[in-house]
Amino acid sequence: MNEMSPDRTEQPEPAELTEPEQSEPAALTELTELTELTELTEEHRTEQALREALGLLAGGVRADPDAYRTARSDWLRRERRRRLVLAVLIAVVFTLTTLIGLWVLNQAPSDPDLIFSDGHHGGGHANAAG
Repeated sequence: MNEMSPDRTEQPEPAELTEPEQSEPAALTELTELTELTELTEEHRTEQALREALGLLAGGVRADPDAYRTARSDWLRRERRRRLVLAVLIAVVFTLTTLIGLWVLNQAPSDPDLIFSDGHHGGGHANAAG
């Protein structure tokens, strides 16, 4: 057909078809990079604003002159209390184990042959030797 026919002018050439497809991902990538850059810039601005606000807030705080002494005395008081509780706990456990041990030993039968054998009743080596 001739090149001036309506069919020929309405159909795009293959190069025209592929060109927008190639430029579209590039434009999308550029847009994504721009969005990420904008988000990073916004995050940076937010972070900077927070730093300034916290800096102003911290600058307005005045330390109590007795703050160290008070904190140290509180810490020493808690340390003494901790050591006292530990000492009482150790004493209670020691006392309980001693009492339980004595009670268990007291519950043993009073017949001495069952625990200590002198060789007269039970048998073995004392009779053979003598």
